Amino acid sequence: MKRVAILLLGLMLAGLAQAVDTTPPLPTPELQRRYRDMTHELRCVQCQNEAIADSPVSLAADLRRQVREMILAGQSDEQIRDYMVQRYGEFILFRPRVNWRTAWLWAAPAVLLLAGLLAALRVLARRTRLAAGDTAPLEDELQDR
Repeated sequence: MKRVAILLLGLMLAGLAQAVDTTPPLPTPELQRRYRDMTHELRCVQCQNEAIADSPVSLAADLRRQVREMILAGQSDEQIRDYMVQRYGEFILFRPRVNWRTAWLWAAPAVLLLAGLLAALRVLARRTRLAAGDTAPLEDELQDR
């Protein structure tokens, strides 16, 4: 019984495990901020739904190290993004760039919102026409039942 309780406690605590960034801090607060922002902007290709800053896998640690080295080498954020996209594809970016291949991704929310509004207007128009055509008093309908 004691072993089961310990096992269950361990399983519950395992979900709380988070990545610990062991890379040393960068020399200036500005570079540290750029590093933090960039590591939260890039997706872990192994975990797929976590930023490399939050992922505990070794690939994410390698990517964090790579980002740090590129920042220290004086590369811009755009150069770092370009390198990562060239190596891992657009999937690595949490906010994909707007281009002809991702246009549908950026347009989809507006199209869906417009379709929802049109559907709502159609339903309201139908209900209005039905209500206007109904001339029977409400009390008569209740007495007929």
